[in-house]
Amino acid sequence: MESLTPRSYLFVPGNRPDRYAKALAAGADAVIVDLEDAVPPNDKPSARAALAAWLSPEHPVLIRVNGAESQWFREDLPLCKAPGVAGVLLPKAENVADIRVVAEHSGAAAPVLALIETARGFWNAHALAQAPNVQRFVFGSIDFQLDLGIQGEGEELLHFRSQIVLVSRVAGIAPPVDGVTTALDDAERIRHDTLRAKRLGFGAKLCIHPRQVNVVNECFQPTAEEESWARRIVEAAEAVHGAAVSVDGKMVDRPVIARAEAILAQVKLRSRR
Repeated sequence: MESLTPRSYLFVPGNRPDRYAKALAAGADAVIVDLEDAVPPNDKPSARAALAAWLSPEHPVLIRVNGAESQWFREDLPLCKAPGVAGVLLPKAENVADIRVVAEHSGAAAPVLALIETARGFWNAHALAQAPNVQRFVFGSIDFQLDLGIQGEGEELLHFRSQIVLVSRVAGIAPPVDGVTTALDDAERIRHDTLRAKRLGFGAKLCIHPRQVNVVNECFQPTAEEESWARRIVEAAEAVHGAAVSVDGKMVDRPVIARAEAILAQVKLRSRR
């Protein structure tokens, strides 16, 4: 059966092992145990030890290691190949060599998600996308704004988001993951940000609280209206055996049929979960 790439990734702090199971039960497609930003420097060793003791193939998670330039990066690497690690996020990915190091410690099958959070990472995106084991990009929009002196989450980042989508497509990796929304209790803001990401070609979004997960999942799933439209398109195209046809007063050509087929394929895959 064809595998599904996650549409929601939920962070849980590495120094809060009491929250690991709760994160797994929140409904996210993937859980990321964070050893980087969520963990204060003095807690890095204990967080790493807690995660190592908890990891198991019975509840696979991804881990976000500390950045390659940090003093904790090398100490995190042995965890990358531990049973139960489904993938590794590399923060502030800028160099192919750093991704290669993570891939070497993760094994041939473990995906690497490269976080684009800096100007240099964005500039090197074409090369990073082709590095070993890279499955998809993650846009670290907050750190990216800081690095470039940008103030704003909307049109200020449109160019960069679109370029990350473009590079991902050209490189043949999965559609990228959009960054976090810091509003925890504002469902409409979460919905707005997620739908914007979807329109731009992103395939997933980071979550920082369980309350965000259901909204993100819903936004990346085809709506009932989209599914109904897709079925009408496919049925009409099949009825005329490839000839020109009009549906809802609009001409249906091959790109429209392909989009309809993709929607129905996504519905079918999600229904098997």
